[in-house]
Amino acid sequence: MAETEATSPEGTEARPNRRKVREGVVVSDVQDKTAVVLVVDRVRHRRYGKTIQRSKRLHAHDETNDAKIGDRVRVQETRPLSKLKRWRLVDILERAR
Repeated sequence: MAETEATSPEGTEARPNRRKVREGVVVSDVQDKTAVVLVVDRVRHRRYGKTIQRSKRLHAHDETNDAKIGDRVRVQETRPLSKLKRWRLVDILERAR
């Protein structure tokens, strides 16, 4: 019994990453190290079946101030960084023209 505990400690297993990942367009980059990303979700109305677009503005942490208005970016959920920031910029998928 002591051998099984010594061979497989709980801390060595990698936890699955369950953080949400979203893609959107940067709509504001005025704030320092913050980009506001507009994320659009398409959902079907429960009763009528019509496709509805729902949008959400996410405040994402951009450490290098690299994202500019119009860029398509990928953001990932993270621990609270400030009053509004719960997301961080992972990747810039496409630059604005």
